Amino acid sequence: MGLLEDMLLEIKDTSELMVDLAYSSLLYGNQEIAEEVIQLHGRMDELGDEIEELAIKRAIEDRDSPKALATIRMSKSVRDISYAALKIAEVVRSEQPLHPVIELSLRDSDVIITTATVHPSSDLAGSTLGSVRLATNSGMYLIAIRRGRRYIYGPDRDTLMMEGDLMFARGPLDGEQYFRELAAGEEHLEAKDLLR
Repeated sequence: MGLLEDMLLEIKDTSELMVDLAYSSLLYGNQEIAEEVIQLHGRMDELGDEIEELAIKRAIEDRDSPKALATIRMSKSVRDISYAALKIAEVVRSEQPLHPVIELSLRDSDVIITTATVHPSSDLAGSTLGSVRLATNSGMYLIAIRRGRRYIYGPDRDTLMMEGDLMFARGPLDGEQYFRELAAGEEHLEAKDLLR
């Protein structure tokens, strides 16, 4: 894949994460997750501008304006989705109460999205996702990891978790506390829970 294709994939993955996080921040009134959506929106703006500029350069080089136009339209559509996620996060950040009907419909979900930062003393630091069997042990599935300014989308069993990683996980409400304590180094995995 080329640079433009990689950027299009990143903008798609980022918008999906933003929607998931915005919905979760609204569902649980989680300010921390709402702030992450706002940060991600800044990255979306950067990516969108870069994609559109690169599409125009390619159109000039390849003399293929329909392809550039399609790329720019797709980028704009994805940015519109991210803007909608931003607006949801801003509602959470403003701490305005939700309409009771909306609140009731949102609370029917038994799945949450939460975050946790990997502490140096955590069993997760320096381990792959597969070796700690996070989903099996906590019920929480990682959907993304933020490492500095870089995001890792859809981490798999071979993804290495590192100290300082901000992890985004989806799962049952009753798995959240254990997941967060495991990441903080307050809970530890037993030897039988680790794959070698």
